[in-house]
Amino acid sequence: MAVPGGGAAAGRPGPFGPFGSPTARLTPRTLYVHPGGLGDHRTVQAAVSAAGGPGRTLVVAPGAYREVVTVPDTHAGLTLIGASRDPRDVVLVYDNAAGTPRPDGSGTHGTSGSATTTVRAAGFTARWITFANDWLRADHPEISSTQAVALKVMGDRSAFHHCRFLGHQDTLYTDSPALSAVARQYFSHCYVEGDVDFVFGRARAVFEHCRFHTLARDVDFTPKGMVFAPSTARANPYGFLAVRCRFTSGAEDGAYKLSRPWVPSSDPTAWPSLVVRDSRIGAGIDAVEPYTDMRDAHPWRAQRYAEYRNTGPGARITVPENRPQLDRFRAASATREVYLDGWTPWRSTD
Repeated sequence: MAVPGGGAAAGRPGPFGPFGSPTARLTPRTLYVHPGGLGDHRTVQAAVSAAGGPGRTLVVAPGAYREVVTVPDTHAGLTLIGASRDPRDVVLVYDNAAGTPRPDGSGTHGTSGSATTTVRAAGFTARWITFANDWLRADHPEISSTQAVALKVMGDRSAFHHCRFLGHQDTLYTDSPALSAVARQYFSHCYVEGDVDFVFGRARAVFEHCRFHTLARDVDFTPKGMVFAPSTARANPYGFLAVRCRFTSGAEDGAYKLSRPWVPSSDPTAWPSLVVRDSRIGAGIDAVEPYTDMRDAHPWRAQRYAEYRNTGPGARITVPENRPQLDRFRAASATREVYLDGWTPWRSTD
């Protein structure tokens, strides 16, 4: 996976585009990040750490920021803006995997610890940012735990507009702060790529006008991977909803599954939930058997899986029992309004 560094877009008024500067702040609560020292801080983490209190905005100049970033739960309402308004220009990237040893010798990072960016705060918003993990299996044959998270987001009311999420296994981890907590998350006009379970977790997450891209993978077995691995808590009536999205592939036809359910050891009662509707599913997804099991004890047919009005070669219904469909009545509840329960992030100005 190549991660672009980016540069200031032609014609922009300075490194922070239309979003002001340290000498002409967008608001008094706005901080500026520039890798060459033209902002308040050179790194995103330094700016996050300095942004005490709620409701801060960080404007990030174009560049590749090779660092691990954590937004603590004390930073509610933080907004992260890519100054060029092109997510390819602002890249937060690192290369830890679950099996990467911690620098202090206390073991390995684990899946959660591999994340390049971790967001614990509620009310977080990101616009025009790329979140990436460029750890590669081929470079580390000694590591067997190959999960490598680009973003782990846990906060309720977390929104991502025009963002990219780049990785291989476990790219985007949509979680909640506790098993009993419902975290509503919204992804609009985003791009997500990966191979194994690359959108996973127990959040109540809506993906609207997003593109999910399965990567070419040099292995001699199929499926080569899965797009979704929801782990929805049983008490949560809604899990993942993908609406008006596209599913594309760099691999051969039928090499990928749409989903497999994840029932983690931390929540053996999980009841994974996924609805894909009004979307175009390309030929990279196995149309005959689009779902598979992660464990025999938790078959996908016992989970909350459904589709509605999808199109494309990967959406063909050739074996009806392999593709559960919503009827009109049930589809009326599979909407962003129902899933997000009074929160309307799509009304934000892009």
